[in-house]
Amino acid sequence: MRFGPRILFEDVTTTFFTGRRYAITGPNGAGKSTFMKILTGELEPSKGDVTRPKKLGILRQDQFAFDEHRVIDTVIMGNNRLWKALQEREALHAKPHDQLTDKDGMRMGELEGIVGDEDGYTAEADAAILLDGLGLEEPLHERKMRELQGGQKVRVLLAQALFGHPQVLLLDEPTNHLDLDSVHWLQDYLCEYEGVLIVISHDRHFLNSVCTHVADIDYQTIIMYNGGYDDMVIAKTSIRARIESENAQRDKKIAQLNEFIARFSAGTRSAQATSRKKEVERLQTTELARSNIARPFIRFQMDQHSGKHPLEIKSVVKEYDGAKVFKPFSANVDRGEKIALMGRNGTGKTTLLKSLIRNAPGFVADEEKQFPINGGTVGWGHNVAVGYFAQDHSETIGKGPTAIEWLHEFDPMATQEQLRGVLGQMLFSGEEALKPTGALSGGEAARLIFCKLMLQKPNVLVLDEPTNHLDLESINALNIALQKYLGTVLFVTHDHDVIDEVATRIWHFEAGRIEDFKGPYSEYLVYAQEKAS
Repeated sequence: MRFGPRILFEDVTTTFFTGRRYAITGPNGAGKSTFMKILTGELEPSKGDVTRPKKLGILRQDQFAFDEHRVIDTVIMGNNRLWKALQEREALHAKPHDQLTDKDGMRMGELEGIVGDEDGYTAEADAAILLDGLGLEEPLHERKMRELQGGQKVRVLLAQALFGHPQVLLLDEPTNHLDLDSVHWLQDYLCEYEGVLIVISHDRHFLNSVCTHVADIDYQTIIMYNGGYDDMVIAKTSIRARIESENAQRDKKIAQLNEFIARFSAGTRSAQATSRKKEVERLQTTELARSNIARPFIRFQMDQHSGKHPLEIKSVVKEYDGAKVFKPFSANVDRGEKIALMGRNGTGKTTLLKSLIRNAPGFVADEEKQFPINGGTVGWGHNVAVGYFAQDHSETIGKGPTAIEWLHEFDPMATQEQLRGVLGQMLFSGEEALKPTGALSGGEAARLIFCKLMLQKPNVLVLDEPTNHLDLESINALNIALQKYLGTVLFVTHDHDVIDEVATRIWHFEAGRIEDFKGPYSEYLVYAQEKAS
């Protein structure tokens, strides 16, 4: 498959087997979504063909295509044969009784057979189970799709893809817009799925938990590996190291042979020299294709330490239209703590972060502080300097300047070399540093904000969904950087591994209250299970 003059992958022949669950991996721009669109039939390959079963479950990307339909109907549309039968049956039932023909009667019998075969009599109940599992409660099921928010629409479209027992599930970023509870529900559901699953995701824990095989797009081809994502990384690294070692040994041997040829090609040992030339041709080093994986380097430093108690929260309350988002919340934060804010979407995680930064010292922009609260106080401690990553990048990055010009605003004393050095760490090399901010993708905008935070050197980081839009390499770099960071962190993410490996404390949002658990995520899970039993 080509994208303009660029080859994404070529001469790919592979079979996806029933009962296996495949991850499609590769960095942003490698061609994962292009390959998925070829599998769904949205794109035609430059050459070759794809054989598909009749019944596909596809995660649709158009959030507005079903705006005039009920949520529950949108899910049932995932089974096209059933939906068409239900619509035709409804049209026949609407006919006046004296206008029904014998042919209509026979057709109604056929339609009842299709509805029965496709589990149509329990369709609404089955669809409701999927919606509930994905965090969309019953009152939303009867609403029109246009009444839902973007993240809710995505979850309905995911339920649509899962509905109707498809033979193949094709899911491009199914965990986007899902809270951690919904991600775990989806993991369990997919592990029980008996067809062919092909999934793209930037959630490492999700891929390791669900997938039995990995189809990795790199070196302009697609290579199949057994196991989950981590298994693929180990195997891929091992294979490349072996090839490079063999090539180094061949290079050394070829150098020795060329030295012999140069010394004796014109003398009495010319026959031996000719033999050595043939051996050199045979030993020519296998040319390694260039990998398209690019690994960013993130390192958060501090200009100075904060005081021992950087944050004190006393009875903070936030209301919308008179309704409390959460009950009065109080907490004291010690220097060096890394606190994960967890809970279902819409429970108030972002609201709390905005309530905290409204009077934060350091590097929070004035427009990000315009957020009134309805009660309580937030006190920031001695020498605190806060760096903020907003969930909505448009709040942080305006349109107009280039990436390097925008970054320069935050450190006017920095030289062009220093700015390019930071940008290069985050994969903005050469001309990419001159890209207009308005043309940045979601992942590029996130990486540019990390550049800003690395320049500012805050001692408290407040991060709202920093892993959104990042590829697996960037998420891993962020995970490592947060583990090594010596300052204090408050963060929201739905990435299981980042929470598990970074958090030292959990604030869990549920049913209008925030529970403060002082311990890592692994201990919190044990606590939550004991509490539920």
